[in-house]
Amino acid sequence: MSTTESRQTTTHTTKTAADQAAKETLEDYTLRFAPRSYRRWTPMVVATTALGGIAYMADFSIGAGIGLAHGTGNALVAITAAAVVIFITGFPLAYYGARYNIDLDLITRGSGFGYYGSVLTSIIFASFTFIFFALEGSIMAQGLELGLGLPLWLGYAVSTLMVIPLVVYGMKALSKLQVWTTPIWLLLMVGPLVYLIANDPGTVDRFLAYPGTTGDGAVNTASVMLGAGVCLSLIAQIGEQIDYLRFMPPKTEANKRSWWTAVVMAGPGWVVLGALKQAIGVFLAVYIIAEVGPAAAPEPIQQFRSAFDAMMPGWLVIPLAVVLVVISQIKINVTNAYSGSLAWTNSFTRVTGRYPGRMIFVLVNLAFALALMEADMFSFLGGILGFYSNCAIAWVVTVATDIGINKYVLKLSPLQPEFRRGMLHAVNPVGVVAFLAASGLSIAMYFHVLGDTLQPYSPVAAAVIAFVVTPLMAVVTKGRYYLRRADDGIGEPLLDTDGNPSGVTLDCHVCRQPYERPDVTACVTHGAVVCSLCLSTDKVGDHVLPAAEPRAADRH
Repeated sequence: MSTTESRQTTTHTTKTAADQAAKETLEDYTLRFAPRSYRRWTPMVVATTALGGIAYMADFSIGAGIGLAHGTGNALVAITAAAVVIFITGFPLAYYGARYNIDLDLITRGSGFGYYGSVLTSIIFASFTFIFFALEGSIMAQGLELGLGLPLWLGYAVSTLMVIPLVVYGMKALSKLQVWTTPIWLLLMVGPLVYLIANDPGTVDRFLAYPGTTGDGAVNTASVMLGAGVCLSLIAQIGEQIDYLRFMPPKTEANKRSWWTAVVMAGPGWVVLGALKQAIGVFLAVYIIAEVGPAAAPEPIQQFRSAFDAMMPGWLVIPLAVVLVVISQIKINVTNAYSGSLAWTNSFTRVTGRYPGRMIFVLVNLAFALALMEADMFSFLGGILGFYSNCAIAWVVTVATDIGINKYVLKLSPLQPEFRRGMLHAVNPVGVVAFLAASGLSIAMYFHVLGDTLQPYSPVAAAVIAFVVTPLMAVVTKGRYYLRRADDGIGEPLLDTDGNPSGVTLDCHVCRQPYERPDVTACVTHGAVVCSLCLSTDKVGDHVLPAAEPRAADRH
């Protein structure tokens, strides 16, 4: 076969794969930048949609588990410490997602990991989504067992299958679901708490004095670190927040106040509500422990059943508790299924050059989650989250440090995020080495390899190592592995006069679809424009621009 025929065959194959991706009916922009033409929501609608996804009940269970084990004082300090870390690390990630309209995987590519290096963290994020889907599905199954008498195995299946119709239509459907269900959820969650405190102020004193089962109630560092490690497993939630925040409208002088409010509130601000829910979980567990015992006290369905029982007729208690659990589970698990499918699809397409369709990975993610539920993951929740948090902390802290330190202080990392194939090196040792060092050592600590004394400090080790090694690697490598080339071969600027991604459209010569300026590069073989989708599905690199070492000035 001649070179020309080979290129024609490659172009046809790439075109077919890219056409399938471009015509994805869900309009979720799985593999690429979210174009301005699609982002028609106001900042507050985007924020409400993003915050709707954190209606999960796991926070109540996590908080209760920590409080029952270590006492209220240790639990509250651990929850607060974890929330501070999550807020600080989440802020730069949320800003980049909203400002440049890309998800956390695309941010990770250009923030220290490289085009293929971020596949590792994308899989970690996908794991986060099915672990928490399984957790929420388990909680819903407990509610269905209490309210409808469904056996747990059937409840697991129901909680899994019911989200499929809701997640099919991506952001358009999810925005409506989250906006309309949030007021009901807030009323059902806050109402019982207010009633209990107002009706019996002594519940607050009993809550604050609870000593836990493993100590005398005094605050100690080991207990705080163990509790914080479990809470920090939620640090990857910022990825799901960004899956919504990438649909923010362009930031302008006219909307900058509402834009910033939405980004802070729905980005790192999610953890404020999350921490409050964890504290409420401790409160409700202490309130009902004498009634249901320590084994059932962390179950949200039992917590709210007892709370509702104190304030309303008995015939209404279980139906309302079940409604609250079901609404909460649907609100978060459509997000888990949605975000997980994005992560799996992104990784699979980059590695194989094939795009099988996002719905395939919705089903894959749900299958993993259902398997965990049937294995009764709820009974060993603390162990799973404690282990997982080390990987999640290492990843998020590495990316946040690259943005905050390497980009703005050291100026060794490009200020504007880059995600397109051909523009990035395959692997950037800055992020990959920092992540592997932080996660590897912290996991060893978690499993007592370095002794029992250091075990509680594994989450601290993950954060500190990632924070130190990331800038150190940037200095050692002199930032040369961030960009494979600085010029994408197109004269049209990437940003408009307000610093937002340009809305100018250009036609890809492979798939014949229009794409906005940040989503295209020049094509090496045809002297035309090629989109990031066709680059992702180009198995032989026929359209990929050659390497061109950028100057130091270009890197920033």
